[in-house]
Amino acid sequence: MSEGNLHLLALRTLGTLDLTDSDGNEIQAILAQPKRYAILAYLALAQPLGLHRRDTILGLFWPEQSEANARNALSQSLSFLRRHLPEDVILGRGTDEVGLPPGALWTDVAEFETALAEGRWEQALDLYGGDFLRGFFLDNARGFADWVDAERERLRELAAGAAWSLAREQIQSGLLVDAERSGQKALGFVWSDETPVREFIGLLAGAGDGSAALRFYEKFRTKLWDELELEPSPA
Repeated sequence: MSEGNLHLLALRTLGTLDLTDSDGNEIQAILAQPKRYAILAYLALAQPLGLHRRDTILGLFWPEQSEANARNALSQSLSFLRRHLPEDVILGRGTDEVGLPPGALWTDVAEFETALAEGRWEQALDLYGGDFLRGFFLDNARGFADWVDAERERLRELAAGAAWSLAREQIQSGLLVDAERSGQKALGFVWSDETPVREFIGLLAGAGDGSAALRFYEKFRTKLWDELELEPSPA
């Protein structure tokens, strides 16, 4: 978290699941309630940021309950969050929308995406501590699970892109060993896209490290065969 954001609540969802107050203390009451933590994460991160329709949230978290029961469950969850968070973190507009005001929470996802937008690849990769909401599961909330899966894939692909970009910069700077490590990291995030692999191998070879290029190709070839029983394209 940057110096200017030390006063904010902090929500971490990349690899580590955490919620801390402005003093850095975990807010255990919310962390001990998975569905309420999940609702807070959705309100903080779902696009577009801002207010969200209550009907949408009901469908994500209580799809099998009657509308009256689902609305009551949501109201109880929001009341719980309001009791354990600072005033005005959870806002509503009428009876139809609820959300968080801009800047109410520091989130590792938002910081990660800012670092990407500014080309700070190493910092972005440091922020990406692992899959989005890794190991997190709620019963009877298929809509929420679908949202998590989509976000998890999107963020993983962004992390892979950051690693490939860092690897290219390292090759340009002559840091070939570091570049190979970054390429391996990218491959660990998303291994099935051959295009950046082919480009990276060509850059390594062009920089004069043919052995590293061949070594990287063999690792990719092994991964492709182990996972899909396919061989790389002739190119």
